[in-house]
Amino acid sequence: MSLRVRDEGRRKGMATSSGDDAVMIRLSDVHLKLASAAGEVNILRGLNLNVAPGERVGVAGPSGSGKSTMMMVVAGLERPSSGQVQVAGEDLTALGEDALARFRRARIGIVFQAFHLIPTMTALENVAVPLEFAGREDAFDRAAGSLAAVGLAHRLTHYPGQLSGGEQQRVALARAFAVQPSLLLADEPTGNLDGETGRQVIDLMFDLADRHSSTLMLITHDPALAGRCRRLVRLVDGRILGD
Repeated sequence: MSLRVRDEGRRKGMATSSGDDAVMIRLSDVHLKLASAAGEVNILRGLNLNVAPGERVGVAGPSGSGKSTMMMVVAGLERPSSGQVQVAGEDLTALGEDALARFRRARIGIVFQAFHLIPTMTALENVAVPLEFAGREDAFDRAAGSLAAVGLAHRLTHYPGQLSGGEQQRVALARAFAVQPSLLLADEPTGNLDGETGRQVIDLMFDLADRHSSTLMLITHDPALAGRCRRLVRLVDGRILGD
């Protein structure tokens, strides 16, 4: 079933036949192998994981264990070598690049350690970008509302270079939540922030996830931060060794 038909079905309250409403993320025997000068490298080695809607899942593990790669696979930004990836009832492994981009715009918010803001755009313009791509006529009004929700109503016309690190990450959060995503993926979102600023950003992220009823997958090296999630998944050498 196409993404557009599924969206229309949701708007009209119709049942859709594909997917499982009880699961937001389903990874089934997911492998990812990449070529290198030294030969093929196994990055992900048969991941199996189910995450329920509204769940808060922390993902931990040593550097190079595959945490960020798993997040990229869940976001549809990296294709697995084999296995199946389902998000919000959609089989991402069956979608082309254009359909994946439309799906991300409609369903997924992503926050990275690096803020990934466009330096030549104001805070308002940065948040409005995904809404404009989604064809929202009220993109700038929604962007302004999203920035107000993260306490930056007074910073709409400021450029990233005029904002502190914490303010830039708040803009990134506003951008991620502007589309009211079903799923928020956060990869070390406080890695570039000092301790107090990081705590404020995390408090805000959890509050926004609660307000929007978003499922949250959080990658972190911080045990205290991981402990805020009700569930902790541990990756080691591309395998899930604890859940």
